[in-house]
Amino acid sequence: MKTEFKFSNLLGTVYCKGNIIFTPDGTCLLSPVGNRVTVFDLINNKSYTLPFSHRRNIARLALNPKGNLLLSVDEDGHSILTNFPRRIVLHHFSLRGSVSALSFSPSGRHFAVGIGRLIEVWHTPSTPESNSEDGLEFAPFVGHHVHAGHHDTVQSIEWSGDSRFFLSASKDLTARIWSLDPEDGFVPTTLAGHRESLLGAWFSHDQELIYTVSQDGALFRWEYSQKPQTNGNEELVDADSPLGWRIMQKHFFMQKNARMKCASYHPRSNLLVTGFSSGLFGLYELPDFNMIHTLSISQNDIDFVNINKTGEWLAFGASRLGQLLVWEWQSESYILKQQGHFDSMNALTYSPDGQRIITTADDGKIKLWDTQSGFCVVTFTEHSSGVTACQFAKRGNVLFTSSLDGSVRAWDLIRYRNFRTFTAPTRLSFSSIAVDPSGEVVCAGSLDSFEIHIWSVQTGQLLDQLSGHEGPVSSLAFAPSGGTLVSGSWDHTVRIWSIFGRTQTSEPLQMQSDVLHVTFRPDSKQIAVSSLDGQLNFWSVSDATQESGINARRDVSGGRKLTDRRTAANVAGTKAFNCIAYSSDGTCVIAGGNSKYICLYDVQSGILVKKFTVSVNLSIDGTQEFLNSRDLTEAGPLGLIDTQGEASDLEDRIDRTLPGSTRGDPSTRKFRPAIRVPAIAFSPTGRAFCAATTEGLLVYSLDTALSFDPFDLDIEITPSSTLNVLKQKDFLLALVMAFRLNEAPLIRRVYEGIPVSDISLVVKNLPPVYLARLLRFVAQATDETPHLEFNLRWIEALLRAHGPYWKDRQTIFAAELRTVGKAIGRIQSDLKRLADENCYVIDYLVSQASAGGDENKKGAEQMLLDEYAGPAKILAHIGTGEADGTEDEDMEDEWMGLGDDD
Repeated sequence: MKTEFKFSNLLGTVYCKGNIIFTPDGTCLLSPVGNRVTVFDLINNKSYTLPFSHRRNIARLALNPKGNLLLSVDEDGHSILTNFPRRIVLHHFSLRGSVSALSFSPSGRHFAVGIGRLIEVWHTPSTPESNSEDGLEFAPFVGHHVHAGHHDTVQSIEWSGDSRFFLSASKDLTARIWSLDPEDGFVPTTLAGHRESLLGAWFSHDQELIYTVSQDGALFRWEYSQKPQTNGNEELVDADSPLGWRIMQKHFFMQKNARMKCASYHPRSNLLVTGFSSGLFGLYELPDFNMIHTLSISQNDIDFVNINKTGEWLAFGASRLGQLLVWEWQSESYILKQQGHFDSMNALTYSPDGQRIITTADDGKIKLWDTQSGFCVVTFTEHSSGVTACQFAKRGNVLFTSSLDGSVRAWDLIRYRNFRTFTAPTRLSFSSIAVDPSGEVVCAGSLDSFEIHIWSVQTGQLLDQLSGHEGPVSSLAFAPSGGTLVSGSWDHTVRIWSIFGRTQTSEPLQMQSDVLHVTFRPDSKQIAVSSLDGQLNFWSVSDATQESGINARRDVSGGRKLTDRRTAANVAGTKAFNCIAYSSDGTCVIAGGNSKYICLYDVQSGILVKKFTVSVNLSIDGTQEFLNSRDLTEAGPLGLIDTQGEASDLEDRIDRTLPGSTRGDPSTRKFRPAIRVPAIAFSPTGRAFCAATTEGLLVYSLDTALSFDPFDLDIEITPSSTLNVLKQKDFLLALVMAFRLNEAPLIRRVYEGIPVSDISLVVKNLPPVYLARLLRFVAQATDETPHLEFNLRWIEALLRAHGPYWKDRQTIFAAELRTVGKAIGRIQSDLKRLADENCYVIDYLVSQASAGGDENKKGAEQMLLDEYAGPAKILAHIGTGEADGTEDEDMEDEWMGLGDDD
């Protein structure tokens, strides 16, 4: 089994805090999720998470105008500069302070950072595409100037269109105009007049006007003019007064008790969008202040709002419930509407085909996530309390969940509805669940009772209650082959039940400590048991004997909380695995617990194969091995000292929580999350596994979406040299060089430049390391290009030449083969539809000819000739297999009746 799993994606959470930004083309949205950045592709309906991570939660993001440099800054001021298209970290740098505003200039040469009351302007580091020869710099971050004039935190920085000036808005009730470089006759200007802290200040598109917005809902319009002089009821211009920025108009957002939380302005379309603490947003047209419409999109504060470059889409982020929305205001429809779990996740499971992941949480919600797109497809909210366990039936169309509300529910994942609800005779809170592979019987265990309840799925009736345990039942599992149920309890025993037998007897297996989790090996011959003393025990089901064991106390132990009196190595609460899962081939087992480590073991030898660190985020408890002694004071750790009373804003100083409370109303409580892994599961394909953690649903995969092959890559391998090799008709070398460079347009050009007659030879001699990438590319080209026969010839050659190789490695190439199968099925359905339409047309024309005389018959024959003369020529072109002519592509599109989307 391969063990080179790498972080692939982060699901379960879509927005935490900070600002959200659009890419320059407006098609992608970047959202800070804890200490990582998630990118939502709004056109292709996909999401992915960038591979790097910060040491604390991200506070600000910024993209340069070209869209190739991403600058992310965390709460401590540590910044990471990333090549956004390549997802490669270029530089690390510390800004030495908490950053509250960040913005690139329109020219892309500078960026401004608000650190407290100071504004620092830096030169943008050069890239290989810029003026530097090799793109490598000894000191990439070079300071340009520091502006000190505000008396409180800077909240917003906006540049003018020519990059010569920028506006800053601060909590000191003023906005200021600064110049990037010294300008003749220009002095920094202060715009004062608001009664509360400013949220934003912007230039108009022609830079003749300035708009400022404050937290109390006041909008001021400023113009550069002379001071007006009143003469009766008329206003005259005082010719002697100097020119300056003056308030020309005041507007107010009348939202009763709601306060403005965020605002964004689009200069080209003169649109202003504002978000309020009531979850309401308003869209206004300036300078006339015409309200276009308002809409309530959340139950809590809207923390950040942004507008894309074209002014069509509005993006909103609400951190309290973890909501992320993209609204198209012209059509009044959602482009994106996602919300993660706002409470800790308890359980997860993969669908049998590995395409979906189900997560359950303490918020009572069940969410279904698509592994390909990364989006939440559906959310079930029928449970009235926390959902503790979930499991699929073998076919994958039915999901079963257990909850603390005393019910076990069955869900139809075709119609997305709850079709069965199972309850016990007495009020119980169910904590574990197991489903018979046939889907006929469902079992549930509770920490309130020592019995196991069994229901019939068909009738919903309670069939039996299994007694035997002397403590709460903590875990249940059905054998994949069916007929055998295994249960683990806090009474230090694991029992094996034959529930379909004549007698409901059980075989007890004695443990040394409380049983936390049990699971079956895929062949149903072995069970793995995790106990409270940190042991992993493996038992034979047929003989009821222990085959092996692993002492995992040292492996799982790690991470110290701020409140811990002991070191990480001596904390007892982190020394056991709460969840374990077998790999698809049964050779390995993966486990996680209340620590920051996920451990992968080889079952046969009992060796720790790999150890995964879940998070390095210092904003979460339990991610440090040792506490910093500098943060320890006489009053305790600095992280536990409440500094809320020292906040500058009155709203931040008010404490509405109950004294000493750590639990209660989720909207008012204060808590510091701790790292833990409550659930873990392997994908049925064996190519990935996912873990439910404090930060979200982490997906680790063997298939990296963005791959780069550095082997044998020297300075001579360039796009131009690859095309020269293609012209010399060395097709195999050209294809390998294109894959090493990993440029999609270059790969497609080489791919389409290979003649049909040489396809089988190229595929036969292709190195095996490129097979998966070629198969994935051909499947993608089948969806995106109109070369029907050409793509099918490639697929046929690949399957003929390497079919046995893939057959022996089905789990490794399962994703690629499934993609090819879907592409071929789509082609089949399209051709069938087209053939049916043609048959209907021919039947209609023949019927018209038979109904009329000779003239109608001749006319129908001519229509048939005209109708199919074009397709005949096109078939002649397609038959040659050439795929590099745009005229042939247009003809083929016209004949197939397929557009680019098909």
